[in-house]
Amino acid sequence: MEREILHVDCNKFYASVECYLHPELRDKPVAVGGSEESRHGIILTKNEIASKYGLTVGEPLWKARQKCPDLIIVPPNFPVYIEFSQRVRKILEDYTDLIEPFGLDESWLDVTGDWNKTGYEIAQEIRQRVKDEIGITVSIGLSFNKIFAKLGSDYKKPDAVTVISKENYKDIVWKLPCSDMLMIGKATTKKLNTYGIYTIGDVANADDKFMKNIFGKNGQMLQRFARGEDYSPVRHMDLARDIKSIGNSTTTPRDLKNNEDAKIIFTVLAESVARRMRKHNLKGVTLTISVRDNELNTFTRQCKIPAPTNVSTELIKYAMTLFTANYSWDKPIRSLGLSVTDFDYDGVLQFDLSGSVQKREKLEKLETAVDRLKDRYGSFCVQKATSLYDEELSHFSPFEKHIIHPVCI
Repeated sequence: MEREILHVDCNKFYASVECYLHPELRDKPVAVGGSEESRHGIILTKNEIASKYGLTVGEPLWKARQKCPDLIIVPPNFPVYIEFSQRVRKILEDYTDLIEPFGLDESWLDVTGDWNKTGYEIAQEIRQRVKDEIGITVSIGLSFNKIFAKLGSDYKKPDAVTVISKENYKDIVWKLPCSDMLMIGKATTKKLNTYGIYTIGDVANADDKFMKNIFGKNGQMLQRFARGEDYSPVRHMDLARDIKSIGNSTTTPRDLKNNEDAKIIFTVLAESVARRMRKHNLKGVTLTISVRDNELNTFTRQCKIPAPTNVSTELIKYAMTLFTANYSWDKPIRSLGLSVTDFDYDGVLQFDLSGSVQKREKLEKLETAVDRLKDRYGSFCVQKATSLYDEELSHFSPFEKHIIHPVCI
């Protein structure tokens, strides 16, 4: 039996919710954007009318206003978007328990074997129900695998169903630019284009040895995806995803000018990351920092930590070591990020003569006690002294404001 996989994508999700809640906005160009006062002034998503002006996700608001002087910008309201996402999810649960979310506004469904309705009938029913019961629209791709189903939901928007089958995928999918396919980002697209590979069909038909030599295992994977050879299952709705990394980043309230400024930000980020790791009983060994200057040039660096840890003191130490070794302050800094990966799951501790394990255990117990205080009295009830040097920089709580949400297009 051929699989029937749906990919349901809420069209212009944040903007659609805002226009539904505020009918006076429906016939006007609307964008949901970050706070310019907090230097997060970019477009998160926009409605169909605003899209006609050539506005793009991630574009600075000042630039968007130049293109569309009448643009109405509303601040994001994530609790409301989460509520609408859950309402869409309730509708999806009427058809299957194989539901795998992809961010806040997208989900895969496996509806294979529904003897009462075909996958196409289910897709059309979901599309209509979301419109009638929730007031927003979705686009749905139907295919025999997850990769092509997602391409289908992007193929025709808004409020549409696209079927990509084994009979027509070469006519639909292979003509699309390779950047449209999941797992092909900007860097990979640029590299593929360098070798004359521009479409998904080009990826599928490229020489196997060439793709392996240039892109390694990823090249082989991309070829399989382009050829429709994606057999990954849709996860059960109750099956939690493995946590691959934990991190936080922030655009700073003012440009950072020296190492002391950077250390204040890394201190706040490290405390949030370590606290979240302890919440999930995780310890990691790879630390990554990201740095963006005030001209929006970005780079990342990473290092291995000698032993698995979830202690903020260690994260701060290694973050600053990485940072000072790789940044010379040619330009002020606009944003910083810190994340930890490669989690240790066996919990085996290697003791040494220096007593580092015992020291780490004491610090972990101390920080765990502080976690309980912060859970009860708020994130600012106990702070490291470094954070108090400049409260303009340090007075933000990435732990409490940490919301995972997609960039809606």
